[in-house]
Amino acid sequence: MAGSSHGKLFRISTFGESHGVGLGVVIDGCPAGLDFDLDFIQSELARRKPGQSRIVTQRKEEDGVKVLSGVFEGKTTGTPIGMVIMNKDQRSKDYGHIFDKFRPSHADYTFHAKYGARDYRGGGRSSARETAARVAAGAVAQLLLRHYGISIKSYVSQVGSIVLDKSYKDLDLSQIEANDVRCPDAEMAAVMEQEILTVRKAGDTIGGVITCVATGVPAGWGEPVFDKLHADLGKAMLSINACKGFEYGSGFAGVTMRGSEHNDEFYTEEDGTVRTRTNRSGGIQGGISNGEDIYFRTAFKSVATIIQDQASVNEAGEDVTVTGKGRHDPCVLPRAVAIVDNMAALVLADHCLRARANRL
Repeated sequence: MAGSSHGKLFRISTFGESHGVGLGVVIDGCPAGLDFDLDFIQSELARRKPGQSRIVTQRKEEDGVKVLSGVFEGKTTGTPIGMVIMNKDQRSKDYGHIFDKFRPSHADYTFHAKYGARDYRGGGRSSARETAARVAAGAVAQLLLRHYGISIKSYVSQVGSIVLDKSYKDLDLSQIEANDVRCPDAEMAAVMEQEILTVRKAGDTIGGVITCVATGVPAGWGEPVFDKLHADLGKAMLSINACKGFEYGSGFAGVTMRGSEHNDEFYTEEDGTVRTRTNRSGGIQGGISNGEDIYFRTAFKSVATIIQDQASVNEAGEDVTVTGKGRHDPCVLPRAVAIVDNMAALVLADHCLRARANRL
């Protein structure tokens, strides 16, 4: 599949299916000499793995990662880094009832239309389980960014109509992991969790929003005109399963503001650093980072698999009824936080290397 690679200089290619033997990733372009923190990579996978709380799918996968190449004596060698994650708890029989049926709002029909065949076991390559490989690679990207003092923090800011109406600057982002929802406001997290449990009990699902903040990114990252930094971030986020929207900086709210209200005025600090007094640009202007915090929001739809009867058709075009079975997330947001973090890291790591190569 040509669409299974990402990046220009920090480049990854992923492989594997939801109910196959396992998943994996090859990272090409990671510089030599980087401290390879396997415990950190494993901790990022633990944030994404299934079965971690009562508000996510109960599939039990430890998602232990095995490093095949590219690392020696605790450091990267500059050669391709290969990593694999084996599947341990797949239950393919749970999908036998839809082997020839198209589940509403899944990729069943579109994969069949494209390839003339499909892996119906959990969606195969279209399953969100594929993102485990991305998270492993993104964790390596985070290690590279950490070397340059860059931090990425994502959190759940909305579940359904329940909105955390606070700026990231007014939140203690160290509290993101303090609850199962991964919302840094404990009171709102409790309300969000109850909503997810209520929806789950009804055999339904719910969506929401994840906010991401990258701090420490210097000015000058981004490649006009087609590889603008926000364009690459948007593509990365929209490649995540169930992601339906992306906005950075003022986003859609900016359309209500006049230029005189929206513009970020510049000033120079005592040390000579150029800053902006506001940051409605979201840290990116002209597709290039300006040194301010980069922040964006991603919208995730409700999970397509619901434990209710739905009308559909089969491969022969006949009318059928589809009923969701198996183990599924009532809300993708708590596990998607790690995916957003690490997809953002992959983009920023790639642009980090590109920025270092574009002038003497």
